Amino acid sequence: MIIKIKFEMEFPIQASPHMLYQYFGTPSGLSEWFADNVNSRGEIYTFIWNGSEEQAKVLQERPDEKIKFKWLSDGDDKTFFEFKIEVDEITKDVSLIVTDFAEEGDIEESQMFWENQIDGLKRTIGA
Repeated sequence: MIIKIKFEMEFPIQASPHMLYQYFGTPSGLSEWFADNVNSRGEIYTFIWNGSEEQAKVLQERPDEKIKFKWLSDGDDKTFFEFKIEVDEITKDVSLIVTDFAEEGDIEESQMFWENQIDGLKRTIGA
């Protein structure tokens, strides 16, 4: 069995939590930066890249705060990917925390993937 390691990345983003959430908590928002197209039927989201599809199930959602997905093709019950908004109580700075899993040798590549994706998100929202 392949063991995946959990990692988290924090990205400061100049946006309100409500506006930011629309870009990762809705299919239309995810379609603007994460995948070519995203559709949902209830808690199942279908992500489309270059004609290929991947499905993920929403495991947990708190509007304007976080959403956690589980790839249906991933047989490991412990893995997921999550977008979570954190607001500093004092400065009111907004950060997006991305949690994901990767095999030990692929962590750096996965982190680069998320850095590129979040750069795209920032360009999309003008942050």
